[in-house]
Formats: sequence, C-alpha cells, structure tokens
Amino acid sequence: MLQPDFWNDNEKAQKMLQSNKALKEDLENYRGLSDSYEEIQIMIELAQEEDDMSLEKEVQNEIESLEVKIEGMRIKTLLSGEYDKNSAILSIHAGSGGLDAQDWAQMLLRLYKRWAESKGFSTSIVDIIQDPEAGIKSATILVEGLNAYGYLKGEKGVHRVVRISPFDSSGKRHTSFASIDVIPELDENVEIDINQSDLKIDTYRASGAGGQHVNKTDSAVRITHMPTGIVVQCQNQRSQHSNKQMAMQMLTAKLIEIKELENKERIEDIQGEYSQISWGSQIRSYVFHPYNLVKDHRTNAEMGNIQAVMDGDIDLFINEYLKSLKNLK
Repeated sequence: MLQPDFWNDNEKAQKMLQSNKALKEDLENYRGLSDSYEEIQIMIELAQEEDDMSLEKEVQNEIESLEVKIEGMRIKTLLSGEYDKNSAILSIHAGSGGLDAQDWAQMLLRLYKRWAESKGFSTSIVDIIQDPEAGIKSATILVEGLNAYGYLKGEKGVHRVVRISPFDSSGKRHTSFASIDVIPELDENVEIDINQSDLKIDTYRASGAGGQHVNKTDSAVRITHMPTGIVVQCQNQRSQHSNKQMAMQMLTAKLIEIKELENKERIEDIQGEYSQISWGSQIRSYVFHPYNLVKDHRTNAEMGNIQAVMDGDIDLFINEYLKSLKNLK
C-alpha cells in the first residue's frame, strides 16, 4: 500500500519539475531576446556599410517587436506575490441593469476566455447561472496556467458598460454593471482552521452543462461561511464530493485573502458581511456609444479599439495595473 509520504514527495517532485520548466522557459526567452538584439545590430551595421536605406523599415519593425517582447518579460518580473504563480478562479456577477447587465456579464465571460486562450491557459466552468431570457446572472471559471492569478488579480472590481441596449426597442443608451472577483487556486496542502460549525452546506441539482447527472442528483454544492457571509458554490464537477472540494478550496482562498487584507492572524477574528465587490467603485468603463473607448480609471490606460478588447486584448490594462503596484511607468 502506498504511504502518504509517497504522495507528498511526488507532489513536491511535480512542483520542482514545474519550477524548473518555468526557469528553463525564462532562460530561453532571455537568450531569444539577446539573439534578436544582436541580429538588429548586424542589420544596422550592414545598412550603414552599404548605405542601403531599404533596410530601415525592416529594422524598425524588428526593434518594435523586440520592445514588445522585452516589455512582456519585464511585466513577468513584477509577479512576485505569494500566489501570483498560481492558477486563478475568476467569478463574474451581473449587477444593476437587468437583461443588459446579464448580457454584459456573458460578454465579459467570453472576453476572459478569449484572453486565457491567447495566453495558452485552459479554462473550465466551475459554476454558472444562466437566465432563460438573456445572458448569465453569474459564472465562475478556473483559469489554469503559470501566473494566471498574477495577471488576473487586477481585474477584480466593477466593470461598467455604456451602449445602445439590444433589449430596448427605442434604441436608447443604457449603462450596466458587472463585478469581477479573482482568487488564486490553492494547492490541496494549503490548510487553514475553519470551524465546521461556521459552515452552512446546501446541496441542489446542477443546472448547467455537466453530463447526464445534471438535474438528476443533488450534486451541486453551496457553502456559506456564516461569520462573514461569504458564499461559494460549485456545480460543474462530476460528483457532489468534487463540487464540495472545489467550493471549500474557493472559500479557503477567499478567507486567506480577507485575513491578509484585514491583517488578521486568525480566521476566527474575521467577522461581518463581505460582498464580492462594493458597487459604485468601477475600475474600468467600456463605452460603445456615442464613441468607442475602454478606459481603466486606476491607471488612466485607455484603448479605442473596443472590439479588440472584447476579443480578449486586455494586456495593456493588466500591464499598466501591475506597473502601478510597483510605481513604475
């Protein structure tokens, strides 16, 4: 029979392999940047020797490409938080605005899935509540990949959209809101003391995608941490046990986050109602009408190509936020 120590050693070995792989990739990226820099120097020297200005455009393109790669590597060095290297659990909640807000929440879900895909991250739905008329009321996805949490942590907040409502026959402009919450996926060996008597655990029938068990068994799990009012739920795993395990992992991450923000030593010291995000504190506005503009209100970063943003091109906002944490420009 395999002993627990074997599993612990195996888990440590897996982490070491992942860490070594990441270091190897960083080293290869650095060497690639160095090679590109040398190639540009050679091209410049060749153009000067032969007085050939036809290479100017090509050199300029290579310089711009190198600058983008250097900036990406620079941003990666800013991911130094304790959980930055972890995968991320991202939740979306429709706010005020009725069907418009629910449609907006669904648009944001697509945005983050497209962004994750562009980074080579995988996504899976943990929980989703769809509306029969339009959009989603809420959704939680797991974004798996190195540094996913580090990149996405700055997306936490209220996201505001201004557009001509597709649900208003008069063609009026509407403002809607959705909130984003992001927590790190924790390793199974991360443990904190949670009093089981503080938990209210409910089971219900899953309503989303998930196979033949949906609507036939009470496999979905909702956990309420009564001292804080935090609610987490999961319905898209294959069994009630797996859903409960994921929900407890989400609750643990949320409690650790609050404990650190409140500078508490113990989970027991945390009391009071904690909403996902306080309304009226939007971090970013997406304006479709009367002009096209996406603006982050924390860093003043903005982009006029709103369609590119909705297709997942949010690196500008992520990078500017990470730099702002270090007071960099």
